Amino acid sequence: MPVTVVTDSTAHLPEGFAARHAVRVVPLRVLVDGRAGRDGVDIGPAELAAAFASRRTVTTSRPNPDEFIPVYRELLDSGASAVVSVHLSRELSGTWESARLAAEEVGPDLVRVVDSRTTVMGLGFAALRAAATAAGGGCAEEVERAAVQAAARSRAFFMLETLEYLRRGGRIGSGAALLGTALAVKPVLHVDNGRIVPLEKVRTTGRALTRLVDLAVAAAGNEFVQLAVHHLDAPDRAVELANRLDERIPHSSGCVVSEVGAVIGAHTGPGMLGVVVCPDASPA
Repeated sequence: MPVTVVTDSTAHLPEGFAARHAVRVVPLRVLVDGRAGRDGVDIGPAELAAAFASRRTVTTSRPNPDEFIPVYRELLDSGASAVVSVHLSRELSGTWESARLAAEEVGPDLVRVVDSRTTVMGLGFAALRAAATAAGGGCAEEVERAAVQAAARSRAFFMLETLEYLRRGGRIGSGAALLGTALAVKPVLHVDNGRIVPLEKVRTTGRALTRLVDLAVAAAGNEFVQLAVHHLDAPDRAVELANRLDERIPHSSGCVVSEVGAVIGAHTGPGMLGVVVCPDASPA
């Protein structure tokens, strides 16, 4: 078997992508009023929406090392020559640290752990690029390099209805959250060096959507790119955003649309829209 790739549930790979590309996904955990469930397995966007509607307390937690160890050992025992485990930014979660500790237990010469410095399909594209390199016969070092390079070049932009959910989860400071809610503006954010950072404030949802398109177009430039649109409980706006991206960015393999799961959704809140641009994809 070639090198095998592992990622976590915050990659939010579209339905069927993980199985198709032989990527193993380890779920983070979501706690609703203290009761834990696995992201994308026990609790998804619908359950999260119900929890928000009933004003229940929603928090998240990382997998512990004992959840990674059996995954790594199973893959290696099944014949994988090595494992490359690619995860969301350590600035946003302790998932990378849990994976690193598990790798030390299993064998650091057999398991390489990558901090993608991003999340959602910025992470997802990195995992898929690594899997493609592995399927092409790449060694562990080459697979790791493919993940690092794809993640480093991806750009992720988000529009939120409010910064309150990020503030509650400690992913953004109280001052920035207050600034974002002033005058009922729609905050536009991006992932910068592993952190979620406010980029600008836009007056209306329509203008924020247009701004996401413009930012994605600028990030794509004239390169061939892969595109992804994320949303939480906003399917119509997500389709509109994807269609506008297809019109404005001709050099792409198309735009995948994926609703974020409960872990990311717990920190963004309903109405979130996002776009991820990953350059240097090979034309289909």
